Amino acid sequence: MPHSPAAAPDLAEPLRALAQAGPLTVLTGAGLSTASGIPAYRDAQGQWQHPPPTQHQAFVRDAAVRQRYWARSFVGWLRFGQAAPNAGHQALARLQAAGVVGTVITQNVDGLHQAAGSSDVIELHGHLGRVACLACQARYPRATVQGWLAALNPSVDPRRPQAGPAAPDGDAHLTDDTSGFAVPACPACGGVLKPDVVFFGDNVPRERVAQAMAALEGSAGLVVVGSSLMVYSGFRFAERAHRLGQPLVLLNQGVTRADALATARIDADCSAALQAWAQGLA
Repeated sequence: MPHSPAAAPDLAEPLRALAQAGPLTVLTGAGLSTASGIPAYRDAQGQWQHPPPTQHQAFVRDAAVRQRYWARSFVGWLRFGQAAPNAGHQALARLQAAGVVGTVITQNVDGLHQAAGSSDVIELHGHLGRVACLACQARYPRATVQGWLAALNPSVDPRRPQAGPAAPDGDAHLTDDTSGFAVPACPACGGVLKPDVVFFGDNVPRERVAQAMAALEGSAGLVVVGSSLMVYSGFRFAERAHRLGQPLVLLNQGVTRADALATARIDADCSAALQAWAQGLA
């Protein structure tokens, strides 16, 4: 199995040849959004490079965990919400418009594929720009909830210098005591509000997995971009492509869980590689 660093211009021809069989499914991960200023959870060796993320059951059961999460998110959202698509997102949108790429399945919760112009996008883990009530299922724009948080916590300045560096998924690293941070309840029913995303320890909704699997099975193969696939919710698609006998191309800087299954393993910058692929269509 090929596995060596590659210069971006060298990627256009093999990826173009792969796409001649028909539209490809693309699965994207955090490595594609790092150029937009959103950190990834893992390093090139697949190891955690940030504190452990909030676990689903802890968030649901413990008010203190919810306070800590929303305090961090209140600060982190300023940077996360202002992130813009990078050249990799834009190149992928062009590939989709050209019919080379069919469905984009993303593990990211930033909405940057849609902002770049991609249309057929399955957000595997949801979208951080929405907030849901766990009781009545009402949905609210994240910007609206940000306003509620600001009104309830007037003494907390998310722009202060000591706010801490950005963390994945819209968080910020905080050392502050968050026990006094006020968290709004659902205005419709008083229920617990949670970002409309799949937290660690939770399951991706079955219908969403089924939709993504159907897209993969109807395509000519799978290209994984910027994901170590260490989490099963993404790895399952690489595993399925391998079982179907489909080409499986891994484009990632660093190791992935599916290295042994891959048809080709390309170690290159995601954004540069996607740009080269798109330029190769001309």
